[in-house]
Amino acid sequence: MAFYITTPIYYVNAAPHLGHAYTAIAADVLARHHRQRGEDVFFLTGTDEHGEPVALAAEREGVSPQELADRNAERFRALMPRLDVSNDFFIRTTDEGHKVRVQEILQRVHDNGHVYKGTYEGWYCPRCADFKSGNEIGPDDTCPIHGIPLLWEQEENWFFRLSSFQDDLERLFREQPDFVMPRQRYNEALSFITGGLNDISLSRAKLTWGVTVPWDPEHVFYVWFDALLNYVTALGYAREGEDLTEKFWPATYHLIGKDILKFHTVFWPALLLAAGLELPRHVFVHGFLLMRDASGRDFKMSKSLGNVLDPFAIIDTFGPDALRYYCLREVSFGQDGGVSTAGFAARYEGELANELGNLASRTTSMAARYLDGAVPAVDLDEELMAELRPIAGEVAELLDRADLTGALDSAWQAVRRLNRYVEEQAPWNLAKSGDDEALARVLATLVEGLRVVAVLLHPWIPGSSARILDALGATSLDYAGAVPAAGTARTVQRLAPLFPKPEA
Repeated sequence: MAFYITTPIYYVNAAPHLGHAYTAIAADVLARHHRQRGEDVFFLTGTDEHGEPVALAAEREGVSPQELADRNAERFRALMPRLDVSNDFFIRTTDEGHKVRVQEILQRVHDNGHVYKGTYEGWYCPRCADFKSGNEIGPDDTCPIHGIPLLWEQEENWFFRLSSFQDDLERLFREQPDFVMPRQRYNEALSFITGGLNDISLSRAKLTWGVTVPWDPEHVFYVWFDALLNYVTALGYAREGEDLTEKFWPATYHLIGKDILKFHTVFWPALLLAAGLELPRHVFVHGFLLMRDASGRDFKMSKSLGNVLDPFAIIDTFGPDALRYYCLREVSFGQDGGVSTAGFAARYEGELANELGNLASRTTSMAARYLDGAVPAVDLDEELMAELRPIAGEVAELLDRADLTGALDSAWQAVRRLNRYVEEQAPWNLAKSGDDEALARVLATLVEGLRVVAVLLHPWIPGSSARILDALGATSLDYAGAVPAAGTARTVQRLAPLFPKPEA
């Protein structure tokens, strides 16, 4: 079974920040989980390098658009391994392989009769690279997203006949209610469609930084059409000498932020229909991570306000697992929510260090101390195993709906149940009493439970999961192992603290 997941491709007009890390981590959780289930996974991320925002940013810095793109694309590429993200390919829209395939697909859209030449006149935001209309225009003709004055544009463009897909898109939303998730975002997208669709610019005549229109070389494609097609074009050249399109298209999940909902849930399916391509299975729209102050109020992060939670600083001090866990634990995936340094500290110490870290340290230390690390193949505590057994199915079902926070919460119940089991059984007392049989049974049960936890939590905290499994002498990440097995003889090593408290 094939599973294809994408992040949006990130604009190179600025350096990466926590919002980019958030989407990449979320996509990686799903990719890792589906690999555990034995599925053939392709995970795509990359950078969007054309269009006016990039050209303007380059002009401000006194460099060429290509120079700016090269510099910032490498920053985004370098971010992925720092986050322990396991993407299969990193696409750049300046790749020749991408540009050639964009021209091929949009030539097909042209030949299918979905394109015409006309004059655009209306409001435009250069930061969004978006033509605004109706309720998309803020007070005093400003961009509601960036708060800057909109520009009145008048130019000759090639237009895409979006209006002709009104009925097709309404039918899509009616027949596939999980095409856009969660439901709140589905309703937003459907409202935009039922409000009436207008044709949109496919090309720009005033720009030179972009993919040239093959039937009219005086124009370049409007950046959004170039960018959206990356999800298809990458499959054609990601592996040298192999076209993966037939194997992986259509995408299982596009993960996007809510600020680009219109492009992915309205323009994108219409464009695919015009090109005769299958539609993606799901578009999941997540909210924003907002900075929470001491009074509990949430604000959008802003470098000028000095309220940015720096992902690189967290990784440098606490490691990538701590950031991955916090982002998907603190805010329900799909919703807006506040994050803060205090919230991070509370989660790190209270849950990662004191709950999971303590469980792993105690379990391996007691196995080493009381059994010399040689855990025998004995019957396990069936009552506890029966409580742990259903969790794997619950986690998989939640992740199939991209409920990353709900799935993490479900998996974490196993951590808390095992900690209670330690207190209930008190292995130190069993050791004092000389009841070696009971002691071996309890410790073997804890070791198996900890192994299950490591397999379950691998998508969120892959580094820590691997350390736990290595200490238990059980390296398999196969998801079948997320269900407790019979007692197995293991050689267990003491595990150093997974989440040590920093000096400052």
